[in-house]
Amino acid sequence: MDPRPLICVWPRATRAVSVTGTECALNCAHCGRRYLAGMADLRTVGLEPVEAGQEEGRSWRRIKSLLVSGGCDRRGVVPLAREAGRLRRLRRRFRLNAHPGLVEEAEAEALAGWADVASLDFVADADTLREVYGLEAGPERFVAALRALRARLPVVPHLCLGLRGGGLGPEGAALDRLVAEGVDALVVLVFIPTPGTRYAGRSAPPVEEVAAFLSAARKRLPGARLTLGCMRPGGRYREALDVAAVEAGVDAIVQPAPAARRLAAAQGRALVPYDECCAFLSASGNP
Repeated sequence: MDPRPLICVWPRATRAVSVTGTECALNCAHCGRRYLAGMADLRTVGLEPVEAGQEEGRSWRRIKSLLVSGGCDRRGVVPLAREAGRLRRLRRRFRLNAHPGLVEEAEAEALAGWADVASLDFVADADTLREVYGLEAGPERFVAALRALRARLPVVPHLCLGLRGGGLGPEGAALDRLVAEGVDALVVLVFIPTPGTRYAGRSAPPVEEVAAFLSAARKRLPGARLTLGCMRPGGRYREALDVAAVEAGVDAIVQPAPAARRLAAAQGRALVPYDECCAFLSASGNP
């Protein structure tokens, strides 16, 4: 019997907002600005309590937290700093998860003035950075950003398997780096072939390879909170992967498939619901 609970994340109480609308200087191969279109514009987020009769207010009334993201500039940085004043005011009402990109020390310091936690996409392969993001950068920039952020607030690295058009390989080097840094949390994502992007015709990595990576991550980061995150293919792929994730011993799954919940229960694991973005699990006072 596994004594650890499985945290079942249903992030209904977190809203993703963009500080750039649908603009992004990079136009990455896996995203093509498509995911920005699904975020609310930061400028629409009210700072005052909304009256019960207002239509706009109903969609915000039960929101506890915001994932603050947006498109990147040419350096790979999300320009959160230009909205720092508004974000500090929003923190009176919401908890804030910053998605900052490749920040340097000064940007990390400014971000720490309003963010409760930071989510950092982590890549450790120069060829992937060049092909996917169009960035001429090496993994040392990601390590530097990780260290700058960790010195100031909780940080949750996010590692997307198959980011380079569905093929696995460089993710092993990224895991090596994260193990060396001694991270206490890791969210694993899986590439989704998305219509309208340069990688639309590619395939997601095989479930078996993703499952093997999760098992390796569990063994190499035994004390870290390991989460299977929201970005992963749906349908039968998701069901098979979620079951494999439970078998690998992950601590949390975002919107877990019913078969995965049944398996965890059969293992004797308590199913603990959580209604905000999984990154907030690394903030104090959470399960």
